Amino acid sequence: MDIILKNVKKKDFPVLKSLAKSLGFEIVEEIEKPYDPEFVKEILQGQKDIKEGKGIKMTMEELQALCK
Repeated sequence: MDIILKNVKKKDFPVLKSLAKSLGFEIVEEIEKPYDPEFVKEILQGQKDIKEGKGIKMTMEELQALCK
C-alpha cells in the first residue's frame, strides 16, 4: 500500500520521517521538477508579443474551424 503526503511543512518532515523509519516504512522523496526552461521562454515570449500587438484576434467560430 502506498501513502502519499503532500504539503508537509519542513519542520514536520523529520518527525514523520523518524516515525516511518521506526515502523519500518520505506521513504521515497520526490522533488517537484520545475518547468522546462525552453517552455517558460516560449510562454514569456508569447506574452511579450501580445503586449506589443504582434498577436492575432480570432472569433470562436474561426478557432473552432481551425480545431476541426
